[in-house]
Amino acid sequence: MKLILSFITAFIFFFQTDLEALRNSYAKANSSNANTEAFINIAEKQSGSDAVTTGYKAAAQIMEAKIAIKNRKALVKSGATNLESIIKSNPNNIELRLIRMSVQENIPKIVGYRGGLKDDKAFILNNYSKQNTTLKNYIKRFAAQSKTMTEAERATLK
Repeated sequence: MKLILSFITAFIFFFQTDLEALRNSYAKANSSNANTEAFINIAEKQSGSDAVTTGYKAAAQIMEAKIAIKNRKALVKSGATNLESIIKSNPNNIELRLIRMSVQENIPKIVGYRGGLKDDKAFILNNYSKQNTTLKNYIKRFAAQSKTMTEAERATLK
């Protein structure tokens, strides 16, 4: 059964663009350690150096701390530093803001990496209407499971 599921997943990923594969894998990454590992593997294999791909790679570094035995703190620090640097260079990129918001929502509070939640949520809500259909759908899927977005805010994402 696992072999069939792996084959189907590989087949789907083969016909997707790299960015679509990253997005789909990232959306499932927090649901299990296996999905986290799959996302990390997909992110590591990406050859692109655009801001969004680099943002997903930084998120993969942070998420690696979830399954790592050693160097958890270093992984989170390195990934967070990279993600913050990318966002500082691309402050108007809504997908980078979405990545940071989802990372900060799901990272344990004790880590202390939560400073951008309110700003990112406001930025996403204010700039949602300017995005293409694919990105709007991705944002809506994220908002549906978001711990930070309220029902009223989700309703504004049409």
